[in-house]
Amino acid sequence: AARTAWIRRAVATARFARDARQCRRGGIRSRLVASTRFFSDQAGEKKGGGANSSGDDNSTTTHFGFQSIPEGLKKSMVGQVFTGVASNYDVMNDAMSMGVHRLWKDYFISMVQPVHNTKMLDVAGGTGDIAFRAIDYVKRNEKMDMESCVTVCDINAAMLEEGKKKVLELGYLNSTGDDQVTFVQGDAEKLPFEDNTFDVYTIAFGLRNVTSIPDALKEAHRVLKPGGRFFCLEFSRVENPVIGPVYDMYSFNVIPSMGELIAQNRDAYQYLVESIRKFPPQQELRKIMIQNGFVNAEFENLTFGVVAIHSGFKPTTTTTTTTTTT
Repeated sequence: AARTAWIRRAVATARFARDARQCRRGGIRSRLVASTRFFSDQAGEKKGGGANSSGDDNSTTTHFGFQSIPEGLKKSMVGQVFTGVASNYDVMNDAMSMGVHRLWKDYFISMVQPVHNTKMLDVAGGTGDIAFRAIDYVKRNEKMDMESCVTVCDINAAMLEEGKKKVLELGYLNSTGDDQVTFVQGDAEKLPFEDNTFDVYTIAFGLRNVTSIPDALKEAHRVLKPGGRFFCLEFSRVENPVIGPVYDMYSFNVIPSMGELIAQNRDAYQYLVESIRKFPPQQELRKIMIQNGFVNAEFENLTFGVVAIHSGFKPTTTTTTTTTTT
């Protein structure tokens, strides 16, 4: 049995090495497909049936763009995507949205309306875009620093490093010289914070990358204080029959080419446009929010629904009554 297991591992490793050689110049998507096969082989061996085993204990699958993959692999695959684009992330956002993402984020923060003592958590916000806007909003409207720093939580270390660089470059320090942003590495589906900690939870262009949206919403609900508010800014569904086809053409033909030109990473941005199409449309996400404990769940479309802002409250009591607007 030990010899058989060793042979299986050797075959899987050889197959992975062969695939890696074949796709060395093929970009991140090809490398991820090779690694998916390798780890799937290993998972099959651990379940007792080898790479070609079949049975009722196969892993649950999820999507990675338009690919179907074992659920346990998505975090690492998405992680590789963002590690590969971290240094060019902000430049690419400007290029592919023609700068409009800045307006979306500014409007998003105007809806959040942080004040000087707001205890705010920004998830999947590694580069600090939302956190810095929140601090600027308070300074602009209250003419004072935030008393409590904004906590940025991201699963990807490379993205967090980009945010930390910005704190130093832009000088986001309060009157006592302390950082106004705290960076924490953590998983949106298993947040490293106590229950009932934050007044506001924000996530911008990150919810579609988690493995389980319901699990991420449960965690958002858990760490919010009673009466706290959840905000999500995310790419969504364009229903306009004129704008929709134009947007699809731009997404699938232009954005990946920009990724190749600017970030030398076409496949990461091919994943981006595919992941948007797999994300729940506006009304469906609103229903998922309600199912996971949020009340007064609502959304607002921006730019014909290219993006939408979703929000909801953690109840102050056990009531589950909701009122919504669309």
